[in-house]
Amino acid sequence: MKAVVYQGPRSVEVRDVPEPKIEETTDAIVKITTTNICGSDLHMYEGRTNVEEGKILGHENMGVVTAVGPGVTRVKEGDRVSIPFNIACGSCRNCERGWTSFCLRANPIEGMDGAAYGYANMGPYDGGQAEYLRVPWADFNLLDLPPGDEYENDFTMLSDIFPTGWHGTELAGMREGDRVAVFGAGPVGLLAAHSAVIRGASEVYVVDKERDRLAMAEKIGTIPIDLSEADPVEQIMDRTGGTGADCGVEAVGYQAHDHTGEEHPELVLDNLVKVVRSTGGIGVVGVYLPEDPGAVNEQAKQGRIAWDYGSFFMKGQHMGTGQAPVKRYNRQLRDLIVAGKANPSFLVSHELSLEQAAEGYEKFDRRDDGWTKVLLRP
Repeated sequence: MKAVVYQGPRSVEVRDVPEPKIEETTDAIVKITTTNICGSDLHMYEGRTNVEEGKILGHENMGVVTAVGPGVTRVKEGDRVSIPFNIACGSCRNCERGWTSFCLRANPIEGMDGAAYGYANMGPYDGGQAEYLRVPWADFNLLDLPPGDEYENDFTMLSDIFPTGWHGTELAGMREGDRVAVFGAGPVGLLAAHSAVIRGASEVYVVDKERDRLAMAEKIGTIPIDLSEADPVEQIMDRTGGTGADCGVEAVGYQAHDHTGEEHPELVLDNLVKVVRSTGGIGVVGVYLPEDPGAVNEQAKQGRIAWDYGSFFMKGQHMGTGQAPVKRYNRQLRDLIVAGKANPSFLVSHELSLEQAAEGYEKFDRRDDGWTKVLLRP
């Protein structure tokens, strides 16, 4: 089969690789119909992780089941499914408590709780930027979708970024009527903003410097804040009469840049501490790593981010972090899509064949104008 394989920094290639097979009785094989390039894939693409060369990439996947192991009883061949990026056993302590993003059994790497498809440090699992994907613990992990191809571009967001954006608002403790500040207008940030609107925010501010992404933020009923024009904190404080936001979402991560392109890993955390009111919440769904050899300073290379914890403490703020437990949200988000109350497909800018993956990675990584979300079709 064809698959997108990591070659090294800023290099991916579509290669012929062996098709996956049933390895455990609880496995399923899914024929991929849509797989996405995620913003977090760019950390690997840019060489800012320790992902090994030869890794099949892709953790945002959906498709149709073509085979199941003898231990699979709920899922059957022909089912259309969304595949959460979390690989979870369903029976460990964390899974039983709903924290499938921190499964204690799926990842054999010592000290790492949680597993995923095609990602650095997240276990030995191949990704789904390919024609077929093996899914462990299929009965537990797969989400049923209505048959056919309706809502394909909406449903493809259920594997990661829509639940992750929703999780950001949950971690922030958002309540109906809140003012919400979202830093980062990439796909996750825009879906965090979309989630906040759906959940009844009174105002949503979206901070970025890319004009096409800010225009998209405005189209979904939020207030764009261009950080290249002026300090984003000052802009939001001015617009709120000095009150600031009730809560905020960090959707950028450890490669945060200022408007000149200079990297400051603490920048977004500091800005959120400033702009969120005292006792307010901050949800961090942007990726941070325990090691970053390409970081701008020695502390950051060790995963130590020197952010304004003192002000955070004095303001009595709270913070939630970590990867989203997709299964906690994906069913209700699927139903919101079908009911017409959520349309995450507004993000989609390009639909490419699998063979065009290298072009998609290159242009998405460069933030070329209009390249906001890339879907690949095997």
